Amino acid sequence: MKPLIIVGAGLAGYTVAREFRKLDKTRPILIVTADDGAFYSKPMLSNALAQGKSAQQLASQSAAQMATQLDATVLTATDVLAIDGENQTIATAQGVHGYYKLVLAVGAAPIRLPLEGDAADQVLSVNSLDHYRAFRTRLAEQSASAKCRVAILGAGLIGCEFADDLAGVGHAVSLIDPNPLPLAAIAPTVLSQGMADALRTKGIALRLGTFVRQVSHAAGALQLQLADGGTLTVDLVLSAVGLRPNLALAQAANLTTKRGILVDRFGQSSTPDIHALGDCAEYTFDDGVTQTLPYVAPLMTAARAIARSLSGSPTAIAQNPAPIIVKTPCYPLALVPPPLHALGAGAWRASREGDATVCRFHDQHGVMLGFGVAPQQAALRQQLLDELAKQETLPA
Repeated sequence: MKPLIIVGAGLAGYTVAREFRKLDKTRPILIVTADDGAFYSKPMLSNALAQGKSAQQLASQSAAQMATQLDATVLTATDVLAIDGENQTIATAQGVHGYYKLVLAVGAAPIRLPLEGDAADQVLSVNSLDHYRAFRTRLAEQSASAKCRVAILGAGLIGCEFADDLAGVGHAVSLIDPNPLPLAAIAPTVLSQGMADALRTKGIALRLGTFVRQVSHAAGALQLQLADGGTLTVDLVLSAVGLRPNLALAQAANLTTKRGILVDRFGQSSTPDIHALGDCAEYTFDDGVTQTLPYVAPLMTAARAIARSLSGSPTAIAQNPAPIIVKTPCYPLALVPPPLHALGAGAWRASREGDATVCRFHDQHGVMLGFGVAPQQAALRQQLLDELAKQETLPA
C-alpha cells in the first residue's frame, strides 16, 4: 500500500498527519523533513523569552515520539530533491519513495534585506527552533554582564511581539520600520497608534518612517546606518520583515504558484493528488480571490479539511473568519483583517465599547468584513465574530 507522504514536519505537516490518522488507521504515513523533526509550536518563538522557555523546552516531542504517536515513519535531516507528479514519486537524499497522496507543508523562509556593510551577515531571523536556539545563544553572549541592545527590523506582527518579549526581560529594544506606525499592513490607524503608545510606554524606542541601509562592525558592537541619516549602535540585530513561501520544490515540479503554491477550495494544487497548506500555500476563496494566510487558525482548518479529503471524503476548506491574537502583553490586540481585495473599497470605523477600542471594517455597501479590538478579551472577541457571521448570512 502506497503511503501518504507529507513533506515538512512543522505544525502544518504534523497536524495533517494527526487528523488523517484519526480517519484512517491503516494507510502508511511517511513524513520527510530537513530538520530534526521535533514538534513545537512556531508561534511561541516570539514570546518564549518572557516565559523563560529554552529551545529544548519548546520542543514538546521528538521525531521518534511523533512517529510512535502517529504510527508513521519520520525521515529527519532529509531533503526532498524532486517531485514526479506523473509517476507519483519523490526523490530524496535517502532514495525514491512512491506516494498515494502528497502533502506539501514546506513553510516559508525569512525575507533577507539587501543590507550593506561588513556586518550584514550578522543579522538574525527567527523562523524555526534552530533559529531560536541560535538567537538565544547570541543574546546570552551579548548580555552576560548587562542588558543587550537589540534592533528589530520590521514593526509588523512578529516584530512587535519580539519587541515586547525582549523588553519584558530587560533588554533595550529599538523597533525600526519604514511605515509611520506599527502593524501598518493589518491594523486600523487607531489600533496601530495604540500599539505604538504601549510599546513606547514599555521603554521600546520606535524608529518609524525609516529603514536600515547598512550594518557595520564598530568597537565590539554593531552600527546601523538609517535611511533618514541617523545611526544606531546595538549588540544584536533581528530581522522580522516577513516571510516568503518556499516555492522551489513546487515550481520545479511545475505546480502553479503565485505568491504561494496555488491550491483550490479543497487544498489541492494544480497537479492531481498533491495538496499544500500552511505558510507555503495560497488559498482560493469562493469568489475566486486567492490569498496567503500565514496564521495558525487557517492552518488548522485547512489541515482538518485536507485530511478528510485524503481519506476519501472530499471536504472544502471552511472560510470562517478567525482572529489573529497579537501576543503583546503591553497591548492585547485581536484582529480579523478584511480581505486584501476589499481594502481599497471600504473603511474602518472606530468606537469605544466599555474599556476597549473596537474597529469595524465595512465595504462600500456597509457590509462588515473585519474588525480589531484592544484590549481584547474572549467575550467581546466572540461578539464581533458573531457580527461577522451574521453579515455573511445577509441576502445579497
